Amino acid sequence: MRYLPLTDTDRAAMLDAVGAPSIDALFSDVPAEHYLDGPVEGLPMHATEMAVEKHMRRLSKKNLAAADAPFFIGAGAYRHHVPASVDHLIQRGEFLTAYTPYQPEIAQGTLQMLFEFQTQVARLYGCAVANASMYDGSTACWEAVAMAGRVTRRKRVVLSGALHPHYAEVVRTMAKFTEDEIAGSAPSLTALPDDDGLIARIDDNTASVVVQYPDILGRIPDLQRIADAAHAKGAKLIVVNTEPVALGALEAPGNLGADIVVGEGQALGVGLQFGGPYLGLFAITDPKLVRQMPGRLCGETVDADGKRGFVLTLSTREQHIRREKATSNICTNSGLCALAFSIHMTLLGAKGLSGLAAQNHRLACIAADRLATLPGVSLLNDNFFNEFTLMLEVDARQVVRDLADKGVLGGVGLGKLFPDVDALKNGLLVTLTETCSEEDIEALARALEEVLP
Repeated sequence: MRYLPLTDTDRAAMLDAVGAPSIDALFSDVPAEHYLDGPVEGLPMHATEMAVEKHMRRLSKKNLAAADAPFFIGAGAYRHHVPASVDHLIQRGEFLTAYTPYQPEIAQGTLQMLFEFQTQVARLYGCAVANASMYDGSTACWEAVAMAGRVTRRKRVVLSGALHPHYAEVVRTMAKFTEDEIAGSAPSLTALPDDDGLIARIDDNTASVVVQYPDILGRIPDLQRIADAAHAKGAKLIVVNTEPVALGALEAPGNLGADIVVGEGQALGVGLQFGGPYLGLFAITDPKLVRQMPGRLCGETVDADGKRGFVLTLSTREQHIRREKATSNICTNSGLCALAFSIHMTLLGAKGLSGLAAQNHRLACIAADRLATLPGVSLLNDNFFNEFTLMLEVDARQVVRDLADKGVLGGVGLGKLFPDVDALKNGLLVTLTETCSEEDIEALARALEEVLP
């Protein structure tokens, strides 16, 4: 497709339509100090395509890639082994049907995959109904908050202090437009989650309580107790899961009283990919609330000849007929990432997922025991899945940089996630998956011992 730039006449017509006399007037709200007053320092005005490619390759060689070093970074994005068969299968013709599932007669591959995906997510989460996916975990979290507000007709949201700060920030940002009251707090530096403190903040005006499972420090909250407390006040419990592999070992949130379960599906079938695209998961335990769900829902039916088929059963944005009655402005889904997730889940099966979870937990226990023996290192939490927090005597952010200089990607400094919480600056979040070996754990221990004062 050729690029056809606008003519001066085109620009003048567009400016006239919006009532701006010039391009500068159109951007008059941008403060003058934010305008460039010349070339960017260190950046040439132009270069040939080949020169730019060579320059970018040179820059890329400065990176320390996940596959090239012992890797212990998690905090919401996880490096698991994705079988080569996943990439092969997502390219098969059965799935390469029409982009949009609105045309079921030519989109059966897409629709059947989404139907199977929904079933897998519902079973994984212990829920009755799951939608056809969302953009990512953080926006799915906000959609759950919005749904709980519609159902309860309340405006107060209680966020666990141990909710991933990026998820909490998305909720706060969106709440500015809906005028919801967000009651948050800082995470507690305790071996167990502060369930008592969270429960104490639930009142009669609370629409929803949002809890991460496992939480951002790797701890396991008591969901059943929190659910009972929320329901006693007429509030909905929203559970966020950023590591779906954990549910191969932990009880499903829906079986512990969660009303809405959301999360990030990236860990299964989808690589790290520099932060995206990722995969939002969304499910509910009460099927009566299905019309309050955001996104799409695919269903099974029969055609005129009585043969099994699949259709788009529900699209709650209702963009076709009643847009003003929409429950969400989400009108699509992460189809390719959902397909990769579904294939990976199918290849694993229930026993495979449990086995994978056991392997992750075993390695995490070995690492926690080894690292806790180092001088100046203590283990914050001893209840975890594959992620735990170490407390150091120095700022963990600098330690992470020093470890990278030694060829080890050693975790996430909590000061990076919580820059305004001084008590967390010495916390180091360490993640183990099946991609780590016991040799990698020993390499981390040796490097950590060297960089700590």
